[in-house]
Amino acid sequence: MANDTDETDGASTTPSRLGRLLFGLGLALQASEDFRDMDGQISYAESAGVPLPDLAVPFGSGMMAAGGLGVALWRFPRVATGAVVTFLAVVTPTMHDFWNEEGDASGERLAFFGNLAMFGAALAFLREAYR
Repeated sequence: MANDTDETDGASTTPSRLGRLLFGLGLALQASEDFRDMDGQISYAESAGVPLPDLAVPFGSGMMAAGGLGVALWRFPRVATGAVVTFLAVVTPTMHDFWNEEGDASGERLAFFGNLAMFGAALAFLREAYR
């Protein structure tokens, strides 16, 4: 009888593959939304004190798009998951620092916890990439 961690028959890897596909596509699509409103994203980053937002925002959005596609297709998985982990590690506490907001910070808090969940998934996929 096979246990839950037995991946020799390939059946137990299907959820992992589906998870990578959905996670990666979600990241890439989210990044594509940044490209649709790049001026707005740059203004938002500028208001958060991001240095060189005209360069940082397109670079970060491109990194997330490429990383997301890499995760979804599982191509260059170490580079792809590393890009996603790096992006989320930098952006999450910098752009969604709800603890510094005055007044209603529910939107930033929600974005922070959403990014925190994605960060956890990205770390799990990064570990998988190094197996």
